[in-house]
Amino acid sequence: MQRGATGAFEITAVGGEQVRACVPLPLPPRPPLVLDDGLQAALERATMALGRLDSVGMLLPDPNLFLYAYVRREAVVSSQIEGTQSSLSDLLMFEADEAPGVPLDDVLEVSNYVAALEHGLARMREGFPLCNRLLREVHERLLARGPGADKEPGAFRRSQNWIGGTRPGNARFVPPPPQHVEPCLAELERFLNAENQPALIQAALAHVQFETIHPFLDGNGRVGRLLIALLLHARGLLSQPLLYLSLFFKQHRALYYERLGAIREDGDWEAWLAFFLEGVEVTASGAVETTRRLLQLFDEDAALIRERGERRTATLLAVHEVLRQRPILALGALAESARISFPTASKAVEALTALGLVDELTGGRRNRLFGYRRYLEILNEGMEPL
Repeated sequence: MQRGATGAFEITAVGGEQVRACVPLPLPPRPPLVLDDGLQAALERATMALGRLDSVGMLLPDPNLFLYAYVRREAVVSSQIEGTQSSLSDLLMFEADEAPGVPLDDVLEVSNYVAALEHGLARMREGFPLCNRLLREVHERLLARGPGADKEPGAFRRSQNWIGGTRPGNARFVPPPPQHVEPCLAELERFLNAENQPALIQAALAHVQFETIHPFLDGNGRVGRLLIALLLHARGLLSQPLLYLSLFFKQHRALYYERLGAIREDGDWEAWLAFFLEGVEVTASGAVETTRRLLQLFDEDAALIRERGERRTATLLAVHEVLRQRPILALGALAESARISFPTASKAVEALTALGLVDELTGGRRNRLFGYRRYLEILNEGMEPL
């Protein structure tokens, strides 16, 4: 449905040029959304897919094991959309604390993303509401270290920004002037805390509105994608925040921007909802399948260890359990987590390497790191840099 532009355009001067900056109208859209049979069916499929994902999450013996992996997958992909080249292995090696040669700036951005998401979730578990203060805290951690540290972490912008193009005059989109940022965010905060429509619809609308306001000097895309996970968690659709849409947005990047543009220019929220709900269904179904594959992998590898581990079976299973929780580790950390001696850990890793379960990742140097090969291969699917 085309409603016309979803905001008022204000002429403002940026860098010596006159540009049309968009001040978005408050949510929900007017006239109201039209959920025809196709959109209603898409909403039902997406909701059912989320329910299956939540059921799998609740049945896991250790949900935190999968949360650890999914949060880091999301951090890598969301940061790749912004141009970083860091891989999941880079991040895990960086977190292992003994990884010389990892590209520091890129991996810092990804590590910051993990810290930002974990902070947001921890605050909400404490009972803190989903509000602009929380978004500022999340942003502060997102830009705490690395290239964005000079872009006013945790502060709403006080200058004009723009999206796309080489300068304001040829930008793809110009967000509202700085004096409109906080009033627009106050309206968005009210919308975030209303519960008068399905949570998936609310998340879809809120993401677009946040990206349209673009309230920070840097990091808006990443915070806007984090907002989806935080809102769905706040509304109780997922007991564990296992749904992250960055990979779907990355794989359909051109269509993502096309749908956002159609909202801003023509008010076509329904086309965006169809895209968003498809993303939720595909992503949730994929997460369920990935979780099942990982559980099957762990069972198969444990069976292989029992079959061929001989006298060291108990030790090898203990090391295998640690690698399920942290798929890249140094020998010292592995020995400590498994509560075995360093020489025993070294022999266990040699045995797991001979079984084809573990790879040495650092070329035989000191402070070697070892990775759970097939686990990492599954987690890395679809995560090639743009």
